[in-house]
Amino acid sequence: MLLIYNPQSTTRLQYIFKFIFDEVLGTTYSITTDEDNFKNNTGSKINYSDHSIKEVFQIKPHTLLFESNIQPQAVNVSFKTGQPIFFTSEDADYPFDIFSAAFYLISRYEEYLLYTEDMYGRFAHENSLAFQNNFLHLPLVNVWLEDFKLKLLQLFPSLLFEPKAFSFVPTYDIDIAWSYKEKGLLRNIGGFLKRPSVDRIATLLGNKKDPFDCYDFLYDTHSKFHLRPLYFFLVAKENGLYDKNILPHNKAMQLLIKQHAAQYKIGLHPSWRSFNNEAVISQEKKNIENISGKEINISRQHYIKLKLPKTYQQLSALGFTDDYSMGYGSINGFRASTASPFFWYDLALDKMTTLRIHPFCFMDANCFYEQKLNVQESADELMKYHRICKDVHAPLVTIFHNNFLGTENMFVGWKELYIRFISQLQQ
Repeated sequence: MLLIYNPQSTTRLQYIFKFIFDEVLGTTYSITTDEDNFKNNTGSKINYSDHSIKEVFQIKPHTLLFESNIQPQAVNVSFKTGQPIFFTSEDADYPFDIFSAAFYLISRYEEYLLYTEDMYGRFAHENSLAFQNNFLHLPLVNVWLEDFKLKLLQLFPSLLFEPKAFSFVPTYDIDIAWSYKEKGLLRNIGGFLKRPSVDRIATLLGNKKDPFDCYDFLYDTHSKFHLRPLYFFLVAKENGLYDKNILPHNKAMQLLIKQHAAQYKIGLHPSWRSFNNEAVISQEKKNIENISGKEINISRQHYIKLKLPKTYQQLSALGFTDDYSMGYGSINGFRASTASPFFWYDLALDKMTTLRIHPFCFMDANCFYEQKLNVQESADELMKYHRICKDVHAPLVTIFHNNFLGTENMFVGWKELYIRFISQLQQ
């Protein structure tokens, strides 16, 4: 048991301790506000206060965990430990306040302050502390905690840790289920006039498989390698500039959803139109539940269009328990500087919620459209994130789209990249 002393046990402090010690490091701990009780304890203990206590390991606290408002913070990144750190201390036994720094990153504190939006109205990754200080590619909180665990073991060899094991979580966004099939006469005529294609005609005549149809391939892959994937379906009831899905009243689309719901965990991909519109999200949730015959409680935002705190407040209010949107739709990396799942902390209400956030760090569309990587460069990037997550014993959550894994000429090589990657995981 690790005993931690601080005169004031706040909600923020309790939250970040639970994340660090319960969910990541897997060790038992207790918080005390009684200094005399702390001094008399002879076990493993940390003084997390400004009080000087003889011969006790001390981490000096920043003010962040003892505030209840949201305000700009002085964040000055230093590299004096070899890794980027901030909220540093000169006269303590640990070089920085790891608890406050971790809270700042995983709470996405900077996304509650004034920022510049990107072309889609999202928090631009260029605003982030991680991007500006070249650690977006790292689950920095996990890296810190690996080092912190070693320090604790040096100080308290009897402490027991049971960290989570590495896992691979394949997820898929089904934005457009088929390239040509089930789109109706007018959409196909318009598509043909814009880009004449023999493949379109052959597909519509039933002589060729639709280029976005990779569902049998994925089923076989998951079965062979014993994977437990998640599928997120876009079920906007109207098409628009960014919602180009097969409409949910379509019988083939309903069958596709039912088939996947019978085999796998499926979730909602809230439409572009639903952004900041709780009524539309609610209707889409009801639609996919009616089609699948299952309760749907996981989600991922279409185009990763996420605004804190409103998006997560709406999802929580509608009964969603898990969200997979924590990443960028413009670059790969760790938006919350962690690969570990965590419960969302609502800074606006200053409380921990029951909505569990699952960060992703790799998306095919980021490689192809945003970072302009070729297939081999994308494969290298995927393997890089695999090694990083494995090193810190945290999940690797990836996003692939069905159009990348089919037979569309634009995405030649991506199916082979994916199967090669999954095969390597088994070695």
